[in-house]
Amino acid sequence: MSAVGDEKIRISDLHAFYGESHILHGIDMTVMQGELVTLLGRNGAGRSTTLRSIMNMVGRRTGSININGRETIDMSAHKIAHLGLGFCPEERGIFSSLNVEENLMLPPAVRSDGMSVEEIYELFPNLYERRMSQGTRLSGGEQQMLALARILRSGANILLLDEITEGLAPVIVKKLGEVLVMLKERGLTILLVEQNFRFAAPIADRHYVMEHGHIVEEVHANELEAKAEMLNTYLGV
Repeated sequence: MSAVGDEKIRISDLHAFYGESHILHGIDMTVMQGELVTLLGRNGAGRSTTLRSIMNMVGRRTGSININGRETIDMSAHKIAHLGLGFCPEERGIFSSLNVEENLMLPPAVRSDGMSVEEIYELFPNLYERRMSQGTRLSGGEQQMLALARILRSGANILLLDEITEGLAPVIVKKLGEVLVMLKERGLTILLVEQNFRFAAPIADRHYVMEHGHIVEEVHANELEAKAEMLNTYLGV
């Protein structure tokens, strides 16, 4: 495991709103470089909204979101991306009319050290095999790999990943887990919204448990057993 370094994300007293709906109620959290941190909780707890708030993709947000030491609460989404953030939304956002290789050629570089297409194919051999296939012809798992690959091409080194294992076959879920561990070892920082606790538990350093727009618990990897009952109460796992 790589050494955990500087603070990459620090969130203080974050409130987020969609129209009149007040979704996040003053959350505080930090993610250090090289950490893999998950946001756990039931649907509607505010986990996806937390990721969207970091990217400034909500109606309104107040509080403080510090990325790499820079305050971003008043920054536009594309400027935030240029600080090295890559967001993989639940709907994946690939271009279905383009083939795999065309999708991989599109992402704008947010930083100069993005992965080459060759490196991507080494990481995801399935994508190499399907490189001339249209987005619409890919399986859910291949689409998910492509969505993640596009972010890695951009040079993002802080990954915000929303439910990337949802609905996927166990063999693909296992592959995604291996890829995340490898990215973490390369020093990337990962904040993961995940419903599948059995997927998240072995690969994460820490877990934040959310309920009703609040962070109610922080659990370190070595506390999972001791806090199993509490997790069960919040997650019903």
